[in-house]
Parts: sequence; structure tokens; C-alpha cells
Amino acid sequence: MKLRTLFPALSLSLLLSLPDAALAGDLPANARVALIGDSITEQKLYSKFLECYLLACTGRNDLIVFQFGWSGERADGFANRLTNDLGVFHPTVATTCYGMNDGSYQPFNDGIGDAYEKNMTRVIEGLKAAGVQQITVGSPGGVDPDFFTRLDGKVYNETLAKLRDIAKSLAEKNGQSFANVYDTMMTALPKSKEANGKGYAPFGGDGFHPAPAGQLLMAGAFLKGLGLDGAIGTITVDLGGNTVATAGHEVLSAKAGNVELASSRWPFCFDADPKNPGSTRSILPYTDFNETLNRFILIVKGLTAPKAKVTWGVHTMEFTKEQLESGINLAATFPATPFDESFQKLMEAVAMKQQFETNAIKNLITNFRIFGEDSKNDPDLAAAFATIREKVSEKHAAYHASARKCLQPVKHTVKVEPVQ
Repeated sequence: MKLRTLFPALSLSLLLSLPDAALAGDLPANARVALIGDSITEQKLYSKFLECYLLACTGRNDLIVFQFGWSGERADGFANRLTNDLGVFHPTVATTCYGMNDGSYQPFNDGIGDAYEKNMTRVIEGLKAAGVQQITVGSPGGVDPDFFTRLDGKVYNETLAKLRDIAKSLAEKNGQSFANVYDTMMTALPKSKEANGKGYAPFGGDGFHPAPAGQLLMAGAFLKGLGLDGAIGTITVDLGGNTVATAGHEVLSAKAGNVELASSRWPFCFDADPKNPGSTRSILPYTDFNETLNRFILIVKGLTAPKAKVTWGVHTMEFTKEQLESGINLAATFPATPFDESFQKLMEAVAMKQQFETNAIKNLITNFRIFGEDSKNDPDLAAAFATIREKVSEKHAAYHASARKCLQPVKHTVKVEPVQ
């Protein structure tokens, strides 16, 4: 059983005692990760969040990502282009997110379910044949009944829930992992609306192309499906002894509760606005993203006062002795972090990379299929296509390297001041 399924029953202290090897997730070495789906994937939001997390938060430098989103696509559309389009990247890991269009924006019927099951089976079998070792089968998300107009939102959510069940069954049948995008989104939706009102639109203005808030929910579901544990790191400050930090965080100096660190492993960072659905931060109170995927823990020992002020970056907050001894999640507790600026630059670099991926696939690579028979009979034409694929791969590698250059260690300071 994977750690994430045990998390609610585990104490924070037990989680913190796990070895670093347990924190790297279930992705194989040198994983090449394909993010596959329809227009919601092509929005390049949850895919961007996923890639930034894999690059910055896992502590690994062997992961490469390519998004294959295609607006309006159903599972059969990808099954038809799979062999040709994946040839430019050769993934070993893949996530899929189909169902929103496969439901045909109608009440569920057996024909819809049978077609979705048949086409998703083709996708899974095609991915295996293409050399993909690990597949996370994602369910479709849900729709927001306050904004969705193609059909009664409650009715269409029933359709999407049926497709969720089919996706889960296919994942189990094929020995693959499952990302429950639907339940992750639909659990957070009513909570967020109760707090922010019906006008709050995390699933987007049309009710089904999610805003960044909803896309963060999707990213969280896929990260769990991929097996990511979420332990970013732990800093243990002993006011009467040594200060230590886990892998990815180097203690540069420590004196009288003032600790300077350099972190090559970053927490995931959020937009600033706590109420706007265009901000990832706005959905955090209604999901467990920080608790399960973004734990950057500060533990303070040797505190003789009943409480202490903690300054991290430009913000200072006060905590009790008991809270500090148990551990506080810096990433979840502080409204801004010393990593924010660096993380934003990484997001921008990844956005540019993923835009190249969309252009390369939709405007170039996928069209090679038209000349499939011709290339079989014309070695020069086949060689020309191979050269173009190679050039696209080289350009993609350059974009990946550019994003990687953003990942310099971030220096930051944690200051602990006892309060009598």
C-alpha cells in the first residue's frame, strides 16, 4: 500500500521519520512523462503545475515532461494519433485525462459508456505498445452547475461520474494507477462556493475549462496518482544544539535561532490572491494539496518560552511551543515564501516550453500521418520526416534545459525568537 493512502492515519512525526528514499515518488529513473488530454490539458495550466512540481519539488533532476493536449479531443482521437505523435518524445510514463468530451454533453447512456471504455482501452494498449511503462489513468473532472450551460450541470456530473468509474476500472484491470480528478474537484467545489459565494468560479467561466484554482486541484489528483509523497523537506532548529535539514536543503549557518539555508528542493508556490479563482491560493482552504503534497516543515527544539516568533522571508508569524515542537508547514502557513520569485520564473519558462510542444504536435508532427503510406514507399521522404522529428526533439531538449537553468538553489533565512 502506498504512503499516500495511509496519510490520514499517520502522525506528522512518523511522516518526518521516513527516509529520503521514500520521498522521491514512484516514477522510474530517467522518466519521460507525457501529459495527455483534451482542451483542458491544452490550456497548459495543470500540465504546467505538474511539470513545475516534478522539476522543482521532487528533488530529482532526471525527469522530462511533454504535454500532448488537443482541444476538443476524445479518447479515440488520441488513440488514432498516439503512435505517430509520441514518436517525437518516446515517453516512459504517461497521464491521461479524457471524458469531458467523451460524455457528449448528454445524460449518460450505455452507448456513451461503451465507447469511452473501448477508446480508453485503445489508448492504454497503445501506450503500452509504445513503450510506456507507467500510466496514470485520469478521470474527467466535473462541471460547475452555476456556470455550465450545455446541459443541466447536475445531470452532466452524473455522466462524468460514470466515466470516472470506467476509468478507475480500466486502471485496475490494466495494473495502472488512477487519478481521481472528478472527486478531487467536486469535493472542493461546494466548500469553496459556501465560503466565496456562487460567483466564485474555480471551474472557469464556462463551468468546465478550469481556472487556475480548479487546475491546481487537477494537478494534485495527478501528482497523487503518480505516487508523489509530498515531503519537500524538514528543517530542525535546536536552540540548544545543532540545526539540521533533510536532503535538498543545506544549512549554511546557524546561530542563536537565526538559520541561513540554501535549498535546491523547492516548495510549490502559489499566486497571491486568496479569493480570486484565477489564483491558485484561493482554492487551498478547500483541498489537501499542502498537507499531502507540499510539506516543508520547520521543527523547533529547546524552546524555553511558551511561544516564539518565526520570520521566514519578509513575514513574521507567532506559534506556540507545542506547535513548533510538532512541526509547522512553512509552505502552508506563510502567505508568501522566499521561493516565489524563482518559482514564477520557472513557471514562465515551462509555459514557453509547453507552448512549443503544442505548436510542434498540432501544426507539424501530427500531419506526418497523412503521408504514412507515401513514406513507407519513399525512403527519402521517411528520412526527411525522421530528420524533422530529430530537430523537434533537439529544440524540445533546449527548452527543457532552459527551464532547468531556473532551478538554482534559493538562499533563505529562518529566524526563531522566543516570546515570553
